[in-house]
Amino acid sequence: MENIKKGKCPVMHGANTEASSSVMSWWPNALNLDILHQHDSKTNPLDEGFNYKEEFSKLDFEALKSDLKKLMTQSQQWWPADWGHYGGLMIRMAWHSAGTYRIADGRGGSNTGNQRFAPLNSWPDNVNLDKARRLLWPVKKKYGNKISWADLFILAGNMAYESMGFKTFGFGGGREDIWHPEKDVYWGAEKDWLGKSRYSDSTESETLENPLAAVQMGLIYVNPEGVDGNPDPLKTAKDMRTTFSRMAMNDEETVALTAGGHTVGKTHGNGNPSLLGPSPEGAPIEEQGFGWSNPKGKGNAEHTLSSGLEGAWTTHPNKWNDTYFYLLFTYDWELTKSPAGAWQWEPVNINEEDKPFDAHIRGVRRNPMMTDADMALKMDPDYRIISERFYKDPEYFAKVFARAWFKLTHRDLGPKSRYLGPDVPKEDLIWQDPIPKVDYTLSPEEVSELKIKLLNCGLSRTELINTAWDSARTFRCSDYRGGANGARIRLAPQKNWEGNEPKRLDKVLKKLEEIHSGLNKKVSIADLIVLGGGAAIEKAALDAGVDIKVPFLPGRGDATAQMTDVDSFSVLEPLHDGYRNWLKKEYAVNPEELLLDRTQLMGLTAVEMTVLIGGMRVLGTNYGNTKHGVFTEREGVLTNDFFVNLTDMNYFWKPVTENLYHIIERKSNAIKWIATKVDLVFGSNSVLRAYAELYAQDDNKVKFVNDFVKAWVKVMNADRF
Repeated sequence: MENIKKGKCPVMHGANTEASSSVMSWWPNALNLDILHQHDSKTNPLDEGFNYKEEFSKLDFEALKSDLKKLMTQSQQWWPADWGHYGGLMIRMAWHSAGTYRIADGRGGSNTGNQRFAPLNSWPDNVNLDKARRLLWPVKKKYGNKISWADLFILAGNMAYESMGFKTFGFGGGREDIWHPEKDVYWGAEKDWLGKSRYSDSTESETLENPLAAVQMGLIYVNPEGVDGNPDPLKTAKDMRTTFSRMAMNDEETVALTAGGHTVGKTHGNGNPSLLGPSPEGAPIEEQGFGWSNPKGKGNAEHTLSSGLEGAWTTHPNKWNDTYFYLLFTYDWELTKSPAGAWQWEPVNINEEDKPFDAHIRGVRRNPMMTDADMALKMDPDYRIISERFYKDPEYFAKVFARAWFKLTHRDLGPKSRYLGPDVPKEDLIWQDPIPKVDYTLSPEEVSELKIKLLNCGLSRTELINTAWDSARTFRCSDYRGGANGARIRLAPQKNWEGNEPKRLDKVLKKLEEIHSGLNKKVSIADLIVLGGGAAIEKAALDAGVDIKVPFLPGRGDATAQMTDVDSFSVLEPLHDGYRNWLKKEYAVNPEELLLDRTQLMGLTAVEMTVLIGGMRVLGTNYGNTKHGVFTEREGVLTNDFFVNLTDMNYFWKPVTENLYHIIERKSNAIKWIATKVDLVFGSNSVLRAYAELYAQDDNKVKFVNDFVKAWVKVMNADRF
């Protein structure tokens, strides 16, 4: 055949692929605002006004659960089920969907269905979970918009356990899908899969870089072969303790999850890993989203290659059983290698009847195996005490595991008020940050009376605004924790946080409690805090010539110390706040980058960030009452002066220290203002300058106030579900 001559490419080659360079790669140090726009509405194919909660309410939940249970034993030829049951695969899918959660910034977890997209869909630890998701497709297709992928992943894990004879603690829906990858989540600095450059001291697991939780790039938790692939159960125990604690689990929960997760299913390592095809994101188009093509034998069933380890943990891996701890403690275990060359532990002189049957070859028994993490439960002194109790009391183990599994799969869903469906447990759990419900309403007249009381109580506007802001700014849209609801700023640890200026805060809270005690209708302190900030802003706007009402939504409750897990709230402590121009100390990351991270966690856009910074500066809300960025002669008045003076070419800008600048009047050469990087980035970054210039315009003074109020109210109400 003669060669077919290819024509010249009619488009810019590589321009529409991920391999192409971003135009911003020319300026690698430029502030990248993409993190604030990563879920633009244009990516969402659902109709405007789509309400997942309403759709979920139409779901025949029992029928869905029944279909999922049926799916578990309907083995497909294209990907046969181990022992005729997909339970182990579905549990692993649910676990790995939820297991990316980390407490430091609340990111990761099952809340968005992010496992469908890169990089998670192609992580080495997620090998062959593409098959689990494809097996679920007929169910998703049937129930459509009534069940999100994110909810389906977790429910499938629950139904897998229940179809294998285990009673789960419950299920709450409410996870809404995203429609493109969360590329701006920081998963680590490594450039290679399973690389390890996230420790300041590679010998100390506690030096794992924040906010990371997994020990290596591409892993969910720890390396199953041992630290850096070198078996040593005691070292692995240290890694487990660090990584599970960063995923909100204590020692007992860690042991329960490890054992409960490994009671059913198996690992797959029957083949040569070097022969596997590329991951889903790198696979050829004809694979249609599948990755890790295996050329050996059937390519699946007894020839499946996933983690590289090979074998089941228990004697009866297709059903819930009590043999995990029995095998672990009854036999001695020795290091061996799987057919794929991975380190694993196998029992010495095991009785034939204690061996599990092969998952696909009838009548053949195989040695069980344990990972280095499993052996850590036997060898680490603290883990062993817990493991022995579980071994002696299987009912207690099942109870602890059920609760730990529920916590694992629901930790990032937020407060219980967000949970949907008939299987939501009635019990309030401390890690759900419970808040008592209130039963009062407030009329417009009552709101107005309260505003007058607050403005005339002897507190300054700034004190009211700062207290409301500090109470609300802890909110994280990553896991829906924090916020003004609950008024936990009154309680330890928040009342003592340096960023909350404890002395000033104590003064404000005492005054608010005084007002609260004198009210005929008991309004929560949480509502008074938010209402006080809104009232002060209204007065500041009126002084600027703009008569505006700050919308107020009452109904917040006041949490108690008994409802507050003090240790778990430590991760919400602000270490910086660009909105109040504050850094607890100098960091390796630039202040303006820290501002972006906090802004994204609060669910704000770049425009909302801009208008809030401009308003907060002129209102004089800086930490410690510093004058950094207060570009106005009318401090305390809600004007657009910050933007007017920032963009005024009658001044020039001179660095003084790493994060301090003088704004100098050209005519007199006198220092007019002082500023930080967070202030000046709104004039130096081209996108932010465009917003700043908009708000500096003479015809946008009212728009500035209106937009500031909208953004302010969004922050105050972010945790109202």
